[in-house]
Amino acid sequence: MNIPNLLTVLRVLLIPVFILLFYLPFSWSYWAASAVFSVAAATDWLDGYLARRWEQSTPFGAFLDPVADKLMVAVALVLLLANPPTFTAWVVLGYGLLIIAAVLTLWSMAQYLLAAWPHLRITSEKK
Repeated sequence: MNIPNLLTVLRVLLIPVFILLFYLPFSWSYWAASAVFSVAAATDWLDGYLARRWEQSTPFGAFLDPVADKLMVAVALVLLLANPPTFTAWVVLGYGLLIIAAVLTLWSMAQYLLAAWPHLRITSEKK
């Protein structure tokens, strides 16, 4: 394990924290969830930067990084779809775009996992 991989794992571990903060019954909970999402976004950039800068790219990191991204974004979209805002007429437009983004995110995650599956299966069979 290297620092870029640890940052990627941290992003996965932030998902339950993000969900918990989103559902807390406090006025600041959405802001806290947004802050966690922002931290995850920053670690996404930082782990890629450090992996390239320090030449610490690994097959594990190459696999987990996009998976962590898709999981975080998919969770955020599902939370927003389950709890849509109700404040203006822009919500018609915004809700529709949110549905499209959610479908595209899940579709791209499925495509990524299907493409990675043969490589993962071969690696696990060699052990």
